[in-house]
Amino acid sequence: MFHRAIRLYSAGQVEQVTIPEMSYEEIAKKIIGLRNADLEFREKLIQSGRLGEGYNEEMANLHCRNAKILDKIIDTIGYPTIDKVGKEASEAAWLVVQHSIGQPYLMKKFAELLKAAVNENKADPKDLAYLTDRIAVFEGKPQLYGTQFDWDENGEMNPNQFDDIAKVKQRRKAIGLNALEEQAEIMKERVKNENQRPPKDFEKRKREYNKWRRSVGWIN
Repeated sequence: MFHRAIRLYSAGQVEQVTIPEMSYEEIAKKIIGLRNADLEFREKLIQSGRLGEGYNEEMANLHCRNAKILDKIIDTIGYPTIDKVGKEASEAAWLVVQHSIGQPYLMKKFAELLKAAVNENKADPKDLAYLTDRIAVFEGKPQLYGTQFDWDENGEMNPNQFDDIAKVKQRRKAIGLNALEEQAEIMKERVKNENQRPPKDFEKRKREYNKWRRSVGWIN
């Protein structure tokens, strides 16, 4: 059984969030709840046509809160692998980790723990590939697996910068990811279904993105 009290800081306010004494099963439900809150809010943005309009402030706060709660859970039980919390909760934890973009130190911490779990055959290497690429993109480095996509200057949804196309394809195949070309089509269909549109002013969006990266500590 585990007990943690979490003190969260947001917009100058302090919020006390307590994780009561819980079993692994209860922790699993808590993690799934974090994921559900994330996806429910994302669906609201999709339905209102606001998903592609920059990083929504309310979504950013939700991501921050979820990540801090998950961090305290991880401090208590370690990385939430399938053998601890079950498949659904483990996958839910990964989604929360993927969305902890406003807290680089936490995302990198999660990545190291996930890497250790993968090395122990307790986590999916595809999850680590996505997280590794995500960190690389935010740091302005080439991704290794081509998992991260964004709008380019021509208004097309394409992979972010990667190191070498042949190596990317080889790495993807080695861990069971689909072909890069297939993933590109999936991403294009996804943004279409979610009513996302390319930015009207690409350079402005780029400036705002870099400003945000500096503000949270991804770049100097």
